[in-house]
Amino acid sequence: PNTKELLAKKAEKGIRYYKSIGLGFKTPKEAITGTYVDRKCPFTGNVSIRGRILKGLCISKKMKNTIVIRRDYLHYVKKYKRFEKRHGTTAAHCSPCFSHVKVGDIVTIGQCRPLSKTVRFNVLKVEPFKIVGNVKKQFMLF
Repeated sequence: PNTKELLAKKAEKGIRYYKSIGLGFKTPKEAITGTYVDRKCPFTGNVSIRGRILKGLCISKKMKNTIVIRRDYLHYVKKYKRFEKRHGTTAAHCSPCFSHVKVGDIVTIGQCRPLSKTVRFNVLKVEPFKIVGNVKKQFMLF
């Protein structure tokens, strides 16, 4: 179809709202061309990213539009002069534009206003990564 037809179709449907969230993160193609409606999406909804930017491993995708991220770190024990492994889990809103997220992927999340009782972060970027074996027991530093 020619550009006039495409423009006519866009005018008929209404132009889709999307924005750049800044901080060097690109707006995904799915957010621009998709048809989903998500108020909590940082690219098409009413949420601004501010505060912390974290990186972690996706360990669960059982909730609707929410994933659980595991972040591993080392804690120093002075008495034994050694480090012990520790981890924390964070729930993050996963917009429909990141529908391809799988358990085991490395995810970048950004802090936003509270979206629910436990969710205060939003997925900004997904790096596909395949871990052999149990994802939940894997220790990875970023």
